[in-house]
Amino acid sequence: MRQCKGWRSGLLLLVLLGFLGTLSQKLPTRDEGLFQMQIRDKSIFHDSSVLPDGAEVSGYLFRDTPKRYYFVVEEDNTPLSVTVTPCDAPLEWTLTLQELPEEASGEASGEPEPLDQQKQQVTVDEGTELFAYKGNDVESYVATSAPSGLYQLELLCTEKDSNFKVYASTTPESDQPYPELPYDPRVDVTSLGRTTVTLAWKPTPTGFLMGQPVQYCVVINKEHNFKSMCAAEAKMGADDAFMFAPKPGRDFSLFDFAHFGFVPPGKDRGPMSNKISRAYPAKPKTSDIHKLCIGNKNIFTVSDLKPDTQYYFDVFAVNSATNTSTAYVGTFARTKEEARQKTVELKDGKVSDVFIKRKGSKFLRFAPVSSHQRVTLFVHACLDAVQVQVRRDGKLLLSQNVEGVRQFQLRGKPKAKYLIRLRGSRKGASTLKVLATTRAGSKQPFPSLPEDTRIKAFDKLRTCSSVTVAWLGTQERNKYCVYRKEVADDYGEEQRRREQNRCAGPETRRKSEKVLCKYFHSPNLQKAVTTETVAGLEAGKSYLLDVYVVAHSGHSVKYQSKLVKTRKYC
Repeated sequence: MRQCKGWRSGLLLLVLLGFLGTLSQKLPTRDEGLFQMQIRDKSIFHDSSVLPDGAEVSGYLFRDTPKRYYFVVEEDNTPLSVTVTPCDAPLEWTLTLQELPEEASGEASGEPEPLDQQKQQVTVDEGTELFAYKGNDVESYVATSAPSGLYQLELLCTEKDSNFKVYASTTPESDQPYPELPYDPRVDVTSLGRTTVTLAWKPTPTGFLMGQPVQYCVVINKEHNFKSMCAAEAKMGADDAFMFAPKPGRDFSLFDFAHFGFVPPGKDRGPMSNKISRAYPAKPKTSDIHKLCIGNKNIFTVSDLKPDTQYYFDVFAVNSATNTSTAYVGTFARTKEEARQKTVELKDGKVSDVFIKRKGSKFLRFAPVSSHQRVTLFVHACLDAVQVQVRRDGKLLLSQNVEGVRQFQLRGKPKAKYLIRLRGSRKGASTLKVLATTRAGSKQPFPSLPEDTRIKAFDKLRTCSSVTVAWLGTQERNKYCVYRKEVADDYGEEQRRREQNRCAGPETRRKSEKVLCKYFHSPNLQKAVTTETVAGLEAGKSYLLDVYVVAHSGHSVKYQSKLVKTRKYC
């Protein structure tokens, strides 16, 4: 079945004439050396209806339009294997056999005969049906001693336009085109969590027994299991790229791969790509299907899943040299539900301290005992920004990120209950102060803050023993306290961030670090700025300056810390 020069004139002429006619030349059997020489001549396989021996071909079917492939087996008792892989939809395919004319048998010279002799026409019957299949499974026809003749493979899809793959070989035992499955081909779920699932499967014998380069690819989705890698590729869409650089198919040199449905060398494509031809339109991407190649390990943990969600898992053994693959028996699992957290009850007008683990969540419940028209919610994020969601009797009222102090006004409803969800930062743990009240006109427990809470240092006013800083205020009269702390010269931004707890008040500081406290406000926000000179510092030293604004209730908020350094020489 390996191609020779006789294919170019004999078999292709039959296809062009539209009838199964003569092969008045002698066709050679498989000759590996001859095949390697002939495969470099692209004109031999210019007709896409000729199946190459020992290579997987990608193809495309238009709905209700059959497609036919041909190949020749010259000698009787030749092993034969034909495998068809549906991708997008179920296929109908039939394999039939025509007898070769007697002149076609015998020892082959390898030389093509004159064209006029090849045009001798003989009547050939419609052939013998050897195998027929209808469905979306990967199906094969295997014969240990196939008769000589012209074989025709006809494919049809009645559901929609569809992709498919075909592999044919006269030496299936030595080729071993597809990785072999172990005696137990099932994928097992060995561990199940809220966001993770651990999978395990038995390794393919193809890798460690036969020495072929095999790796495993895992496909995750929420709809169903896939019966082939081809089906997963089609679902993912034409533009999905794989995670490693592919290698050209075995037995092929760098000629025009497009005739066999392969992407030309040099283009970035892996086995998960589904580009079968530049003429075919790209399919839309589907975000709910994911694919990972994990090398040759046979235990893998899938992470970042959603709690209480059913997922389908498929594992494919992929021959890295040929990009052919075999599907294990897939599995499915539902991740565990989120742990039910204890809900913290908020009391009207009382401040509650809340701690949230990194990337964690906390639920607060506020149920006013009396009818109310409005609920005022204060949230003070001490460290990084947190996400705040508020629902009233299940209806979402707000969803915002909060940094520093924020106040929200919520419309009330008789006998309404409020559920507040706080979601922590990805950077680290979060600490908050939360207050909810229905009391109209009650004083705000937290001090008012300007939009910009930075401290400004004036470089030109910096001396060997003092620095001058400024910060913004508000129209509300508040108390401001300034503190200083000597730090090392290599004191960095990361260390400062860890110490930036805006809920820690002046009471946590040493008395020796206190510079002063003063009251300040301005009716005109444009002029609500104050300055202060911090004296008594040492030359050439670094200091961390903090400003605390303290409300009448005693709750305080810290401005963003400022790192300054005195002059070394004056």
